[in-house]
Amino acid sequence: MRKYFVCFSLFLSGSLIATTAYGLPAPGTLSQREKRDATPRATPVPRVQTRTAAVAEGNRPSTTVVIDAGHGGFDRGGIAGQRVSEKNMTLDVAQRLRAILQSYGYRTVMTRDSDVFIPLGTRTAIANSYRDAIFVCIHFNATPRRAASGIETYFYSSQSLALASAIHYYVAGGAPSSNRGVRRRGFYVLRNTRIPAVLVECGFLTNPTEAQYAQNAGYRQKLALEIAHGIQNRASVSRFAGATRVVSSSSSAALEPETVPLQPFIDQTHYRDPDLSRSKRGKRSSRSSSRSASSKRKHSSDSDSDSGTKSKKKKKSTRTKTED
Repeated sequence: MRKYFVCFSLFLSGSLIATTAYGLPAPGTLSQREKRDATPRATPVPRVQTRTAAVAEGNRPSTTVVIDAGHGGFDRGGIAGQRVSEKNMTLDVAQRLRAILQSYGYRTVMTRDSDVFIPLGTRTAIANSYRDAIFVCIHFNATPRRAASGIETYFYSSQSLALASAIHYYVAGGAPSSNRGVRRRGFYVLRNTRIPAVLVECGFLTNPTEAQYAQNAGYRQKLALEIAHGIQNRASVSRFAGATRVVSSSSSAALEPETVPLQPFIDQTHYRDPDLSRSKRGKRSSRSSSRSASSKRKHSSDSDSDSGTKSKKKKKSTRTKTED
């Protein structure tokens, strides 16, 4: 009897051992299985993100666009007696440009987003605070000669020529105004920026026809759209010069990349830089003080010469910043 009991005990123990050994996975095996299950699920995630980022970077260079709406606050812009306020037109185009660029995925920074005056030094300081950025300054032109018209784009440093070429290619090609060309000139906001910088003159507000264009919201949207196209395709500027488009074919919010011809430019760096002083009171006051000091020095030696000098300076002050 004892013999059968011992055999039964051995049989039961063996069953329990078999169940323990083969019925449950070992702790090490479970840990390895968890690792195997986790690894395939985690791996595809970064691959998808990397592929998406590569496509976005292929469409456009990753960058920040600093948008500078000219004038503002007490600085109305333009010349004395001008009916259409330049500061309002520049701000509207700048805000429209910001919306378009944001829809493209660009990061945008506004030097001013309301009717306030921002000194030139502050504007360039904002631009220079961003490393991977470009600076686009928006203006409208003015001159006592009402017949003057057309689109101009200014740059100063060689690194800004491609940006100026691209923006001018689209803006001048998309506007019904004449093409006054790309020009190199040492405006304060251009020569004091360390990043690619351009200043776009979107037409003459002293010209009745162009002033009427500028007051149309659809036309201001068109200007903003063409500037955005230039920014988007600035990397496509070729190394050879070519003519500006005669007719714009861009009617949608996006534009397929195309080869943009390098624009010829007029070098006006030998001109005396007025820094848009025709409407900036700060510059005007500094010039007035310098003229006053000069007059005092000359007055003691020759009063006739002094009056003649003042007369000449008054004539010079009526000249516009871009009129040929």
